Amino acid sequence: MKKERVVIGLSGGVDSSVAAYLLKEAGYEVVGLFMKNWHDETVTLSNECPWLEDSNDAMLVAEKLGIPFQTVDLSKEYKARIVDYMFDEYAKGRTPNPDVLCNREIKFDVF
Repeated sequence: MKKERVVIGLSGGVDSSVAAYLLKEAGYEVVGLFMKNWHDETVTLSNECPWLEDSNDAMLVAEKLGIPFQTVDLSKEYKARIVDYMFDEYAKGRTPNPDVLCNREIKFDVF
């Protein structure tokens, strides 16, 4: 009997790591995907952009669990749907919530 495949967003944090573990223990074929949303270091506020460290953490979790792992570059979509919108809203005198927008537009749509 072929196992059902589950693709999970793997951030390297506790929640997604435990979810991947539990799915594997339940008998699913688990594939971990890491969502890369930003890599333009010319516009960051500091020299540290945590996506690389987060990606490494997710990769280590996948390695420990023995599951395939891939990184998906969504930086173009993130800029178009989140960053451009955010600056447009600031220009209009409003304060957007990019985290809520990212969940709707990137995590639960594009990703």
